[in-house]
Amino acid sequence: MAALPLATAEVCDAHPHLIQNGELRALQPIFQIYGRRQVFSGPIVTLKVFEDNVLVREFLEEKGNGRVLVVDGGGSMRSAILGGNPVQQAQNNGWAGILVNGCIRDVDEINGCDIGVRALASHPMKANKKGIGEKHVPVNIAGTRLCDGEWLYADSDGILVSRTELTV
Repeated sequence: MAALPLATAEVCDAHPHLIQNGELRALQPIFQIYGRRQVFSGPIVTLKVFEDNVLVREFLEEKGNGRVLVVDGGGSMRSAILGGNPVQQAQNNGWAGILVNGCIRDVDEINGCDIGVRALASHPMKANKKGIGEKHVPVNIAGTRLCDGEWLYADSDGILVSRTELTV
């Protein structure tokens, strides 16, 4: 994980050449901010699911080592694929953050956790538990392709993805 949190605006200002060549991309500003950690960054781990949270829970039970779990939930607004218990587990297991292209629930509980969470919205209904999905695959979220091993930087200005770890 980066030694000090990087401000996304400063990263953009310091690396215009990376923006130009596509190595630094900004996600469309469609995500809500949850969790106590407003600024977070780390290497990306990807997961693709649809209205099913079994694999999400499995990932967050592992040691995070400062990584960011990126979950492509297909943008579904019909149920929550992340709730308070797995977020607490993620916090305890050292995950830097979680980005969900879908919904979450247990917002008050999540907002009490020292972890960064970004999601489209909250929804009270829970997800299915079939264990269907794909791990470590490229995902397309908010107009941007994200791959395992790339770096995600998030703060109140937005979310950036870089092919490599950056400094300012």
